[in-house]
Amino acid sequence: MAAQTYPPGTVLMRPTLDALARNWWLILLRGIFAIIFGLLTFVWPGLTLVTLVLLYGAFSLLDGIFSIVAALKGGTPMPRWWLALVGLLGIGVGLITLFWPQITGIVLLMFIAGWAIASGVLQIIGAVYLRKEIEGEWLLIASGLLSVLFGVVLVLFPGAGALSLALVIGAFAVVYGVLLIGFALRLKKQAEIKI
Repeated sequence: MAAQTYPPGTVLMRPTLDALARNWWLILLRGIFAIIFGLLTFVWPGLTLVTLVLLYGAFSLLDGIFSIVAALKGGTPMPRWWLALVGLLGIGVGLITLFWPQITGIVLLMFIAGWAIASGVLQIIGAVYLRKEIEGEWLLIASGLLSVLFGVVLVLFPGAGALSLALVIGAFAVVYGVLLIGFALRLKKQAEIKI
């Protein structure tokens, strides 16, 4: 999709995009933390289910906090509810996994799957809402679809062992992080555009 040009002096109302673009660095941090989490699951030898639970809890909590901060920092009354909901879901799942690390693998799996599906759907909704305001919304849609797909795979194959689960979660986190970083860099470009 080619960028539309406007005559000099044209003022466009893009409050949601402008709010997200001002806070592009928060989405960038979410992506960086996702990649770090994903890489830790690959390089940590002898990863146990409890370790995986604690790593995932920390990742989910940080991701949720950054989502909430991004939703609150927006300087517009336009709906940022989808970002706030992703944040609340992430914080909730992170706290549950950190406070009850002894939960069984299948319960953890369902928490992770539920969070992935719900946050993916909310990201897709947010991207659809932004599609008229930004180029590259496909990065947010792709990360949302990846999240939903990841959640569905976890629901369909709950019998996976801790190591294979760690590898699947790690791969998801790295790809998810790369997509968020790509989206954040697109937002940064939007923030630099002066119309």
